[in-house]
Amino acid sequence: MRSLRTGLSLAAVAGTLALLFTAPAAHAADTPLRDLAAAKGKVIGTAVTGSELTGTYGDLAGAQFNSLTPGNAMKWGSVEPSQGSFNWTEADQIVAFAQAHNQQVRGHTLVWHNQNPSWLTNGSWTSAQLGSLLQNHIATEVGRYKGRITAWDVVNEPFNEDGTYRSTIWYNGLGADYIANALTWAHAADPAAKLYINDYNVEGVNAKSTGLYNLVKDLKARGVPIDGVGLQAHLIVGQVPATLQQNIQRFADLGVDVAITELDVRMALPADSAKLAQQAADFKSVVAACAAVSRCAGVTVWGFADSDSWVPGTFPGYGAATPYDDSYAPKPAYYAIAEALGGTTTTPPPSDACSATYSVQSQWNTGFTGQVTVSCSGASLSSWKANWTFGAGQQITQAWNATCTQTGSSVSCANASYNGSVPDGGSVTFGFNGSWSGSNPVPTVTLG
Repeated sequence: MRSLRTGLSLAAVAGTLALLFTAPAAHAADTPLRDLAAAKGKVIGTAVTGSELTGTYGDLAGAQFNSLTPGNAMKWGSVEPSQGSFNWTEADQIVAFAQAHNQQVRGHTLVWHNQNPSWLTNGSWTSAQLGSLLQNHIATEVGRYKGRITAWDVVNEPFNEDGTYRSTIWYNGLGADYIANALTWAHAADPAAKLYINDYNVEGVNAKSTGLYNLVKDLKARGVPIDGVGLQAHLIVGQVPATLQQNIQRFADLGVDVAITELDVRMALPADSAKLAQQAADFKSVVAACAAVSRCAGVTVWGFADSDSWVPGTFPGYGAATPYDDSYAPKPAYYAIAEALGGTTTTPPPSDACSATYSVQSQWNTGFTGQVTVSCSGASLSSWKANWTFGAGQQITQAWNATCTQTGSSVSCANASYNGSVPDGGSVTFGFNGSWSGSNPVPTVTLG
C-alpha cells in the first residue's frame, strides 16, 4: 500500500490519532489502464461482483478497465439453481454496467465441473440426457447475451496436471468430445463471440499446457470453432514461469488468440515492501509477455482489490494478491501494470501532502464533541481511514460523515460512501460525540 504519512494538529483535549490514508486510485495525471491497453490494441479487464458495482469500487471498475468478467454470475449454479428456473439478475447487471461504460464482457463460464447446481450433479442422466442438458444450457445462456459478449470461456479446466482429461460429469458422461460439442453449440448460439478453453497451471510450457496445445491443434484440424485459449495465471509471488511468453507464442502460432484470464499474484501474509516489490515485478512481466505477442488479446485480473479477492478464503495464510489494497488504493503492482502497457512511472505524492486536524468543538461535564478535518495539498485521496486510541476511557457515542467503530480504547473511522474523495486543495470533515469522566488528556501521537 502506498500510504501517506500525515501531520496532525491536536487540540488540548484529544486522543492519540493515527491516520491511515490510502493513495489515490489514479492520480489526475495518470492515464487509465484501459486507455494504455487500448493504445496497444489490448484488453485490460477485471472480474467483478455485480452487487458491488457502486461507489469507489464501481468508479474504478468503470474507469480503469475496458473488459469485465462476471466472477460468479454466469456460472451454471448461479443462473439455473433449479432446473428450468433461471436467475439472470447479477449477470444482467454486469452486462448493463459494461455497456454503460463502453466495456467488453468476457462470459465465464459455460462448462465446468464446479459450481454446478445440485439438481444437475445429483441427477442420474443417460448420455443422451446429459448432452441435451448441456446443449440447452449453452444455447440458452449464449443466446440470451448474443451480441453483447465478446468472448466466452466455453470450457473451463478440462485437464489434469499431467495433461490427461480431468474426470468430470462431462468427460465421464459424454467423453472427450464434450469439448468439441460445447464449442460447436456455443458458436451456433452466437457466431460472433470468440470461444475459449480456459485452464490454470498452463501458463508455462509443461505437461498440462501441452495437453491443451494438442487439443487445440486437433480441434483446429477438425474444423471445430475454437478461437482462443485462456491462461488463468493464479500465481505465487516470485513464481512467474520463465516460459510464459514462449507458451503464449506457441498457441498463437496455432492460429488462436491467447488471453490471460484470471491473473492474481498471492503472497504469504503479512505483506511487506519486499513482497509487494516482487509482486509488482511479477505483474509487469506477465502483462509485458502478453504485450509482446500480437495474438495475446489482453489480461484480466481476478478481482482488482484485495477486499474482493478469492485468495484468502482458498489459500489460508495467503492474500494481498491484486493490484489494489483493501481500501482501493493502488499498490506497486498497479503502477507496474501501467508501465508494462507503456505508461510512465508515477511518482508517489509527497508524504506530507495530506494532513488531518483533530479538534474538540465543545466539552461539558460528561461529554464532548470532536471533529477531524482531512485536507490535501499536492495530492488527492480516493478514500481515507482514521485510527486513534483514547487515553482516559473516552467513548464515542455518535458519529456523522464517517463510519466509526470502537473496541476498548481503540477507534477506527472510515469515510462515508459520499466523502471518500479528497481533491488536491480540498478537505472533508467528520465529527462525533463522546463521553468522558475525570479527564480528557493530551495523547501521544502515532502515525500510520
